[in-house]
Amino acid sequence: MTWWKEAIVYQIYPRSFKDSNGDGIGDLPGIFSKLDYIQSIGVDVIWLCPIYQSPNHDNGYDISDYRQIMIDFGDMSDFDQLLEGIHERGMKLIMDIVPNHTSDEHRWFKASCESEDNPFRDYYIWRKGEMDKLPNNWPSFFSGDAWDYDEKTQSHYLHLFSKKQPDLNWENPKVRQEMYEIMHFWFKKGIDGFRMDVVSLISKLPGLPDSESNVFTEIISQYYANGPKVHKYLKEMHKEVFQHYDCMTVGEGPGITLDNALNYVGEDRNELNMVFHFGHMYIDNGPGGKYDPIPFDLVDMKKVFNAWDEKLAAKGWGSIFLGNHDFPRVVSRFGNDGLYWQESAKLIATLLLCMRGTPYIFQGDEIGMTNVAYQSIDEYRDIETLNSWKDAMLKGADSENFMKLVHQQSRDNARTPFQWNNSRNGGFSEKHPWLKSNDNFETINVEKQENDEHSILNYYRKMIEYRKQNPDLVDGNYQCYEVEHPELFLFKRWSDKNEYWVLLNFSENHHNVAMQFPQSISLEVNNYGEPNGINRLRPWEAKVLKV
Repeated sequence: MTWWKEAIVYQIYPRSFKDSNGDGIGDLPGIFSKLDYIQSIGVDVIWLCPIYQSPNHDNGYDISDYRQIMIDFGDMSDFDQLLEGIHERGMKLIMDIVPNHTSDEHRWFKASCESEDNPFRDYYIWRKGEMDKLPNNWPSFFSGDAWDYDEKTQSHYLHLFSKKQPDLNWENPKVRQEMYEIMHFWFKKGIDGFRMDVVSLISKLPGLPDSESNVFTEIISQYYANGPKVHKYLKEMHKEVFQHYDCMTVGEGPGITLDNALNYVGEDRNELNMVFHFGHMYIDNGPGGKYDPIPFDLVDMKKVFNAWDEKLAAKGWGSIFLGNHDFPRVVSRFGNDGLYWQESAKLIATLLLCMRGTPYIFQGDEIGMTNVAYQSIDEYRDIETLNSWKDAMLKGADSENFMKLVHQQSRDNARTPFQWNNSRNGGFSEKHPWLKSNDNFETINVEKQENDEHSILNYYRKMIEYRKQNPDLVDGNYQCYEVEHPELFLFKRWSDKNEYWVLLNFSENHHNVAMQFPQSISLEVNNYGEPNGINRLRPWEAKVLKV
């Protein structure tokens, strides 16, 4: 098996992980100081969110220099020390790269704005025209239009995200070459791979036609993603860069569906190792997106997992994740962060670590960090949240009701400072942090869970160890049972030698599992301390059985 198939990935959001110099912002020396902790969880790969030079309009996903470290985070010697420390501990590092857009403060874009005949003009997507006549009706991911006007050249430029994130023009071979050289730069430093931000969007539809849909997820899949040349570009990227290294590549894939997934990750395609698809991550989004939510439906979620597993089983590879820096906390979203906080956080760990594919754990999920509910919109920092709020207020939305949606959906839920102990700011920083700590750091923190054998943290360690001792959980067969059951997620994993049953109760109700298990079955893992009957599931109970 290949190393990235067996790997368990731990995602770090550097700004919120650990502040080493007391400025309220997490940094690279802070991460370095916690490498022993990360190693103790049992993970194999660290994925770092962007650490490049950036004005930080979208927390580093707006890059102004791909070869420099963001001043807030340290410098290149801090990076070299971190990489060495990761490798010394037998772990690997994948970097987050943003190939679809840059910051508007990148030197390419500044030059692009100088004149229509500037050599960098064609690095971006410009359309000549009048200020109030947009080239098309595309909306931005961050609210408002996907176009902004430049007075000097009397043209609009495309930005699928913030107006400070102009989209690159991948039709231009010079842009592609620049991006490949940047990747070589980091590989030569010794990194082990890339997570590629919204890579499914790099090829634009010819003519940039108007959208005929008002449903944002449809606009993404029909107009923004999977453009006609995306596979040409990815094959070229593989040929120019990836094939020269023993590396891991994962593409973030909004708009990637079951119909086209194998075009990205098929083993014979020479494109990417795996993608993040969002079938299950948009499951509670209504027609208007995340701030128009609908109730989460477990049956839908099972169907997404089942369909993706079936699609990738023979010819590709999947990534298994339920949370990251762009979504609410997993225990608040898919679990129960109240009465059954501990049980449901462990149940989610069981699901993640028993599925076929490469699992990704987002920092803090291993201790059950929860959503935050700031009192005022002024305490939020996320551009998507702030733009959505502004938009809603302009449309006359009720501020109290919208605030409840913010508490539920804001990306800042995942970005609150990491909770190390019960000292000031949860031990993240001695100074006022860039984003206010969640008030519950006194009860939810690493120090408190470290020596509690029944803690969420030690359950993650146990589950990771169990997965490593039972490699059939990595790549064995998968089958889901009772798919239409609204509260139970029951599945079997097996190979020629072993058979495992995973029983998960996503509810506060008690359930009997109506299945006949072989006599020789034994209970291997349980998120409750005291065992009970094999067929009985208590609220939010998770069991792993082995024949």
